[in-house]
Amino acid sequence: DLLALAAPAGLLLGRIANFINAELWGRQTTMPWGVAFPGDAAQACATADLPCIRHPSQLYEAGLEGLLLGALLLFLAFRSPAFRRPGLIAGTFFAGYGLSRFIVEFFRQPDAQFISEGNPLGLAFHISGWGLTMGQILSLPMILVGLAFILRARRRHSA
Repeated sequence: DLLALAAPAGLLLGRIANFINAELWGRQTTMPWGVAFPGDAAQACATADLPCIRHPSQLYEAGLEGLLLGALLLFLAFRSPAFRRPGLIAGTFFAGYGLSRFIVEFFRQPDAQFISEGNPLGLAFHISGWGLTMGQILSLPMILVGLAFILRARRRHSA
């Protein structure tokens, strides 16, 4: 539980560093807060529009995984009896991190090995017009593990 409580601060700083280093940028966007990242790879967009404007997905992750999840965990730790329920904070971290990653994957540039002419969204799993990126697939077990921790902590406390 203590490590889970500290993790969002590291995630926040790591994602800000990713933004500063122009790493792990997002999909192309027309939103006014889009960013033109430097480098040939970041400028290789599906359309011929230059500069290629992308979602600052690193900042989305910093907000969700760092600020929001961190605030939730701090609230659980200091404003509720969560420490009397071992595993509750860790479970909330796992579920919250997995959910945050799942959401941000809609805005992140997908893994290059999955992008093709027939699969421009880079979906690792797709069927009948919908699908999941590899990041979303890998987030699902983390969400399930987090929910299992939460349920176990609640059952142990009520017993």
